[in-house]
Amino acid sequence: MSQEPPEATESPVVPLSELRVVLVDDHAMFRAGVRHEIGGLCRIVGEGEDVATAVKAIVDTVPDVVLLDVHLPGGGGAEVIKQVSKVVPDVKFLALSVSDAAEDVIGVIRAGARGYVTKSISSDELVEGMQRVASGDAVFSPRLAGFVLDAFSGAVDISSIDEELDRLSAREREVLKLIARGYSYKEVARELFISIKTVETHVSSVLRKLQLSNRHQLTKWATDRHLV
Repeated sequence: MSQEPPEATESPVVPLSELRVVLVDDHAMFRAGVRHEIGGLCRIVGEGEDVATAVKAIVDTVPDVVLLDVHLPGGGGAEVIKQVSKVVPDVKFLALSVSDAAEDVIGVIRAGARGYVTKSISSDELVEGMQRVASGDAVFSPRLAGFVLDAFSGAVDISSIDEELDRLSAREREVLKLIARGYSYKEVARELFISIKTVETHVSSVLRKLQLSNRHQLTKWATDRHLV
């Protein structure tokens, strides 16, 4: 006698008032804004501003869902997911980013995020998305949903996504491209409306993350990837 396959079971929906959330973003003002918008609807139990503080907050509190920015100091959102999954693998992540770039979306989904929405999302949609992710669903902004389906159906070559590039923040990528084009630190500072000291800090961070030693190697790295 053949047996019927077991019925699929869904995770119970966590009541919104009991939903435990960790908020991760490197901009304090953005975290404050999100906390103001949704803090009265759910329980924000922790925050992080970089990979190290994010991992600590998540491991210490084991939330139902993590709102995770993609670009973070210390290695990015994907690195947070990788480190947390080794300790508390059941924590679910919803990426919340201003970026809708292919390498960002695929990089964080491949790391284990259950969804990806952009920061243009409304508060009601964000709260609904968090609740759905916590219950095991996948959640994507409408335009990104089609892109993710294309990626996993083979229409988009996800092997071309560069994990090394994904380690860099959006600002670090901007600095990298200008430096690789031959801009001086002073010219980069003027172009991006930041100080020369900030440019130096970003260049040092890029070299460290990419394990490069000097500007010449950085330029070759960027040229090999057709970034300039």
